[in-house]
Amino acid sequence: MRGPSRRLVLGAGALALLPRPLRAEDALRESHGLSSFGELKYPADFRFFDYVNPEAPKGGRFSSQISQTFGNQAGNTFNTLNPYVLRGDGAGGMNLTFDSLMVRAYDEPDALYGLLARSVAVSGDGLTYTFRLRPQARFHDGTRLTARDAAFSLITLRDKGHPEISQVIRDMVDAMAEGDDTLVVRFREGRARDLPLIVAQLPVFSAAYWKTRDFEASTLEPPLGSGPYRVARVDTGRSISFERVSDYWAADLPVTVGHNNFDEVRVEYFRDRNVAMEAFKGRAYTFREEFTARVWANGYDFPAVAEGRVQRFTVPDARPSGTQGWWLNTRRPQFRDPKVREAVNLCFDFAWTNKNLMFGAYTRTASFFENSDLKAEGAPSPAEMALLEPLREKLPAEVFGEPWSPPVSDGSGQDRVLLRRADALLREAGCTRAGGGLRLPDGRPLEIEFLDFDPTLEPHIQAFIRNLGLVGIRASIRNVDASQYQARVNDFDYDVISRRFAFGPTPGAELRQSYGSAAAAVKGSANLSGISDPAADALLDKVADATSREDLRAACKALDRVLRAGRYWVPMWYSGSHRLAVWDMFGRPAKGPTYDLGAPEIWWFDAERARRSGG
Repeated sequence: MRGPSRRLVLGAGALALLPRPLRAEDALRESHGLSSFGELKYPADFRFFDYVNPEAPKGGRFSSQISQTFGNQAGNTFNTLNPYVLRGDGAGGMNLTFDSLMVRAYDEPDALYGLLARSVAVSGDGLTYTFRLRPQARFHDGTRLTARDAAFSLITLRDKGHPEISQVIRDMVDAMAEGDDTLVVRFREGRARDLPLIVAQLPVFSAAYWKTRDFEASTLEPPLGSGPYRVARVDTGRSISFERVSDYWAADLPVTVGHNNFDEVRVEYFRDRNVAMEAFKGRAYTFREEFTARVWANGYDFPAVAEGRVQRFTVPDARPSGTQGWWLNTRRPQFRDPKVREAVNLCFDFAWTNKNLMFGAYTRTASFFENSDLKAEGAPSPAEMALLEPLREKLPAEVFGEPWSPPVSDGSGQDRVLLRRADALLREAGCTRAGGGLRLPDGRPLEIEFLDFDPTLEPHIQAFIRNLGLVGIRASIRNVDASQYQARVNDFDYDVISRRFAFGPTPGAELRQSYGSAAAAVKGSANLSGISDPAADALLDKVADATSREDLRAACKALDRVLRAGRYWVPMWYSGSHRLAVWDMFGRPAKGPTYDLGAPEIWWFDAERARRSGG
């Protein structure tokens, strides 16, 4: 605990050091952990997380495809080992090579506990966070990791990092080292509630390493890290392997016991999903999360499954399912009118698609917070009304009733009632027929291009396109390579793209990157639809600043109503579980974490199973 500071006071003809009274905002509250609302399950002396096996054996290999992306990462290729900047396509797994100040507990909604930081002290006004770093922290080359490295990393990510990072942490005013083991981070007044938690989870780089290198450049040189793994082999665009650091400095900390059990973790890349499936059958990789219902239903009929050498199972997913859909780029003239956007929505027949293409495996998404208690339902509650009423003049009337949900079709594939409604909306928007197609009020043809880098959704889109054509909208699909796709997405050079956003059970400031006006004009941001709505911005602030879970729920539900009323996307579908296929060579805790799959972090290699399965 730091004592009261002193200041130099100019007296009458003399200098005197006089004590200054301790202000409330100078008082520090020190803790071993952080959470959005102060809730911590684990005490300061906890030994390990409840969901791990502290006796998990070390050894073996784990290999998979990339299943989630962040920063500049693409789904099927990579050409740089720095995923934290805008340039290039980042490799998966690089987060394994870096440590952060604190790490998540996956059986709590948002709690963090110390990794590099042994404790954190928070000022009374919540604007200054003082992290005490562990003196034993080391980079892979044996040099000490200090508060100066942490300060360098946070400032660099704020000023040069990928927009998904830099825009979220822009209210971090400064990060300064006070000696080797003390990092002081200051935030701007009015900062988002969870900003300190976001900052505490960012990677810490070596200031000395980056002193002679361009942080924003693409690179295939493995950056110096301090994490449980280091880069072992790189086959650019095809695979990247990581080896476990045998003398990892943090191996015995409570937050890492039972983690990082594999000697090798490898990420495989394939440009085609069919090729990827064949590679899995051939054991080119050993862990697969299946995202395609058709393949889950019919694609696992090969001998290794029948013989039990490949196991299939589902794991419940308690996290909000996120927002998967086709995002309509409102920066384009054809999507500026919400009536046109709603007409496009009416042309997608989910019931037919689910039955004929996806074996009835999915539920239709309606909300931006689907499968969670943050989803708006029914009429607004009094708490929601308190947030919406001051914005009434900026909102359509429907926001104050039942929230908008996507239409329910008759499942025929061409629901005439819905298509007639779509035609009427297009006419109300001022569109006119000309030469078999539609023209916008300014005379330009109403045409739509679906941009993608993977053909998996083509059958779904083709059925969608047929219905669009029936109301006069000419639509097409363009598939490009992954690098070109990412470049076009960064530049907002598309009409429609598909994407799934996944948010945790305690969303906050990060939502501004997907739905905030400021992000709409920032190259590389996640605001794919170009949403620019002052009412949504006001509610995003309420979400970011909520001081209790009750306030957070009300703010998210109110925001959900406003975003759904905007018709910014064509909602797709979701499943409340992970579908997994694995070569039978792994062990995992009997009771895994509530809010994460835990693979590969807390799984382990089972040598006996591997022997039986032919590994």
